[in-house]
Amino acid sequence: MQLAANTALVLIDLQRAIDDPSWEAEGPRNNPQAEGNVAKLLAAWRRAGKPIFHVKHDGTFATPTYRPGQPGNEFKPEAMPLPNEDVIVKHTNSAFIGTELVRKLRLAGINTLVFCGVITNNSLEATVRMAGNLGFETYLVEDAAFTFARKDYRGHLRTAQEVHDMTLANLDRAYCTVTTTSEVLAGLG
Repeated sequence: MQLAANTALVLIDLQRAIDDPSWEAEGPRNNPQAEGNVAKLLAAWRRAGKPIFHVKHDGTFATPTYRPGQPGNEFKPEAMPLPNEDVIVKHTNSAFIGTELVRKLRLAGINTLVFCGVITNNSLEATVRMAGNLGFETYLVEDAAFTFARKDYRGHLRTAQEVHDMTLANLDRAYCTVTTTSEVLAGLG
């Protein structure tokens, strides 16, 4: 894999809210190494001087985990933006809805996006699908993303890894290319 010179790294919802125990009510998350891989990607992007977009979810529901003014609204230490890096604030699951993300990407001539973050089957999936639909060359770094166990439509409990893997299967080759941290780092040059 060789990434285009104008490839942007997009980090989705890597905020302290995701560490709230309520997220693991149905079972533990997968990919405990995800934040470490995010940190590797972020460091490599900064060294290369490539564009970075941090997406922050400002929750509007009564649950306090992502609401502004709450501790959970802050970025996780591994994904803390630098002052010169773009922060896109969203209020829905897709980072493209009601934000300036697509405009900023188009103005900067960015056509290739590498995504990491949370939750694989929620905000990450919604944003990756839309990126593919908007015509961006899109990559999803599967080991720099995670989700949680949840019940399926029929009420059967699925592990976080099963939920993650099914989401990746739905996205790969239809909306994006699923890849790994090591493949992206190698492609960064």
